[in-house]
Amino acid sequence: MKDKKSRNCVLYMSTFPPRECGIATFTKDLVDSMDKKFNPALKSEVLAINDNGSSIYNYDDKVSFQLDQNDMEGYISIANKINDREDIKIVNVQHEFGIFGGNSGDHLLPFLEKVKKPIVVTLHSVVPNPDENKKRIVSHIFKKASAVVVMAKESIRIIKEDYGVNDHNKIFFVPHGVPQVPFESENPKEKVHLEGRTILSTFGLMNKGKGIEYAIKALPSIVKKFPQVIYLVMGETHPQVRKKEGESYRNSLVNLVEELNLGDNVRFYNKYLTLAEIIDYLNATDIYISPSLDENQIVSGTLSYALGCGKAIISTSTAYAKEVLAKNRGILVDFKNPETIRNAILMLLSDSKLKEEMEKNAYELGRKMIWPNVAAEYLRILNSITKLREDTVKKFPAIKLSHLISLTDNVGVIHHAKHSIPNRKTGYTLDDNARALIAAAKHYDIFKSQKNVDIIKTYLSFLHYAQKENGMFHNLLDYERKFLDEEGSEDSYGRALMASGFVVSSSVPENIRATAKFIFDNAIRSVYQLKFLRAKAFSIIGLYHYFKKYKNNDIVEKAKTLADSLTYAYSENSSNEWKWFEPYLTYSNGKLPESMFLAHSITKDKKYIEIAKESLDFLSKTLIVNGKLVLIGNKGWYHKEGERAFYDQQPVDAASMVQSFLTAYSITKKKTYYSNAVLSFNWFLGKNSINQMMYDEATGGCFDGLSEETINLNQGAESTISYLLARLSLEEIGRV
Repeated sequence: MKDKKSRNCVLYMSTFPPRECGIATFTKDLVDSMDKKFNPALKSEVLAINDNGSSIYNYDDKVSFQLDQNDMEGYISIANKINDREDIKIVNVQHEFGIFGGNSGDHLLPFLEKVKKPIVVTLHSVVPNPDENKKRIVSHIFKKASAVVVMAKESIRIIKEDYGVNDHNKIFFVPHGVPQVPFESENPKEKVHLEGRTILSTFGLMNKGKGIEYAIKALPSIVKKFPQVIYLVMGETHPQVRKKEGESYRNSLVNLVEELNLGDNVRFYNKYLTLAEIIDYLNATDIYISPSLDENQIVSGTLSYALGCGKAIISTSTAYAKEVLAKNRGILVDFKNPETIRNAILMLLSDSKLKEEMEKNAYELGRKMIWPNVAAEYLRILNSITKLREDTVKKFPAIKLSHLISLTDNVGVIHHAKHSIPNRKTGYTLDDNARALIAAAKHYDIFKSQKNVDIIKTYLSFLHYAQKENGMFHNLLDYERKFLDEEGSEDSYGRALMASGFVVSSSVPENIRATAKFIFDNAIRSVYQLKFLRAKAFSIIGLYHYFKKYKNNDIVEKAKTLADSLTYAYSENSSNEWKWFEPYLTYSNGKLPESMFLAHSITKDKKYIEIAKESLDFLSKTLIVNGKLVLIGNKGWYHKEGERAFYDQQPVDAASMVQSFLTAYSITKKKTYYSNAVLSFNWFLGKNSINQMMYDEATGGCFDGLSEETINLNQGAESTISYLLARLSLEEIGRV
């Protein structure tokens, strides 16, 4: 690893906590997300802007430099120090006209002139119809910056039309970041001690521009119809406002509440909320209200957070709200108009379907705005200016079984989820329980956690219950424990064989392995009946694991028979351009070459490994496009002479590629295979066709699919277990 001082560093110039400022909070979140995703290969430091000569902020060790916003000479001095730091490769200036000294913050301009490092400027406010000084400042920013980031698409139009900026290639849109939270949380109102109340909320630093008085004036007729309504006004007065005006605005709101006799229906929380508190209150909120009076407001962190938490939102028609609340993601109301706010609240409280639809739409947009996605976008921009590091993430999320466990009851793992909540109506499948059994046993092999033994038993018990006397299996079980099929698919049979074989060779307690052996031995009798290639591939993988424990000629013979069948299919369908077993690519493609690698490990037949390499290399060239894994879409697949479908892409297919590449690496020791496994895993972490995280760090689950514009918000068993299998496989090989 590089020495700390020699590692590439991004310096963020901004206000920074504990200074109470929205831009400070934004920068802290951005720095944290960049560090979480890309540190230690890329480090972050902060140049903190202090107000009015203050130097008493108790900054953390991220702050390497401090600057008084009014100290003209300080800007030059700091610039020279930055120039002397070889490891600082780029400076990201978080810009708002009010946080730098001088006329509209023009003290920043000498700094921009003096710094010799590449500069990226993030514009937090883009004021329409600017005065000449603001035009001059923005013009200078574009002259000196290598890139300019905006957080609303409307900003791009304003910059072009109102500021007369012609250098459009420098402008990048990256949405305001939001925390990654589940769509539903458990007992959210109990957590904030407001059980039984219908919660309206507004949060943020208080000032007269918030327009909160108009939301309060809308309440009297609402509480007559819905007396359980409570309006939470959360946040302390903005420090700069408090210095000039004291608490006059807050006091006026308190007086208004008393005048309207709303003491039981409005509550003020006069404090600077932590992120955890914001999330707790937003999760408990039924309707979020943003009654801002600034129609030119181009970005709102509070509104962004409400979107990220999937709230039904009512907002005045600010520039930002008009953009993000389009497509039925919220309701726009008039400025300074309590009646329109009242009507919107009543509409949502009276129409649960409309409210739920808005919540879903808001949350869907919010997935594009989560901080891991924003961090990845920033790195792409920074890398386009100066290569800082690869954008493939090699620091993987911690392994969490929480969502898998939440999907599991005493029968098995439930098939589907509504968002992150198990959907019991969908029952269970052998496919899912077989996958879950492998994941739980693999986790036990790595971590030896005794907590896993119970769920391993549950999944294995499901396989045993689903097995018929002839060794075959049912696949579909409803919630009432009735099988819905006479016999499951060949694929489900192959997955059961794969799972029971894996457990036989694992380190789980002996009694569990004995049961797995019983299931495997009973099932293997039917292996010669298989017709479909993927079922044969799954079975070969099961045979391989069983063979690791029990080396006998019967296993070798069965593996050889199945592998010969795949070899014949390959010879019939492959050509110079199409190195594949079928005239089409469909699902779980990686399992076919993986099985051939493992067939070679059992039989030592060289033709199997040659086919494995050729077919996996063909998959690599087909699926790795411009440095990303681009899976075959299930809406049409990819036929040899036809058009390739790109959507919808499925987590199970990404996981099969990760596992296939890792198997190839473990057998051949060819590092390219390991690199491709890591690249394929990054599909889950946002390096995919739409640059969105598929793994939900908040729940430990994985979203069900990736479509052309968005993701499927449900987190069912197949997707979550597929992610875990990929993640555990990387963990496993990293410990060898």
